[in-house]
Amino acid sequence: MSYVGKKFPSITVDAISEMGDNLKINIFEEAVNHNKKVLLFWYPKDFTFVCPTELHAFQAAVEDFKQRNTIIIGASCDTNEVHFAWLNTAKDNGGIEGVTYPLLADTHRQLAGTLGILDQEVEYTEEGEEVFSGSNVSYRATYLIDETGKVFHESVNDMPLGRNVKEYLRLIDAYTHVQKHGEVCPANWEEGKTAMNATRIGVAEYLSAN
Repeated sequence: MSYVGKKFPSITVDAISEMGDNLKINIFEEAVNHNKKVLLFWYPKDFTFVCPTELHAFQAAVEDFKQRNTIIIGASCDTNEVHFAWLNTAKDNGGIEGVTYPLLADTHRQLAGTLGILDQEVEYTEEGEEVFSGSNVSYRATYLIDETGKVFHESVNDMPLGRNVKEYLRLIDAYTHVQKHGEVCPANWEEGKTAMNATRIGVAEYLSAN
């Protein structure tokens, strides 16, 4: 099920701060109560290979997101204790020391299950018993949520495929432009480029100029 154009599920999940404080975070409320956009990115597991490269890449862009009124929140199905250990492991040892944004610990998989992003399949025996297969961890799913709690972008990568952080900055710029100016953003649009009016005339003018 896609959540684009819909309200993000209002589910409260355990989380941890960079200082090791145990938190309760509701993504929908984070957006609405603080009048912020939220970038929520899921990764499969702590202490793996591609995952720390992504967490450090998002950390390197924290100020860029902040300038765009956007909060970054990471998420996996690991526990707060595992998150804390990873936060206290040096970067050159595969850790994420220096990451300052909170991490969700969706150990009960309530939110990940609701979003439908778990690597999990369920089959049934002739006796009706459930048989689970798959890793039961999340894919690399990403959600951009606006100040009203509505999802305006979602994407899901398979486990081996890391994300391009700059693309999320571009998407936030485009959505903010739409919010401010009511114009739509064509292919490969970037901040500072010409957008277009959502009419046949507007499209024709844009195409003839580009």
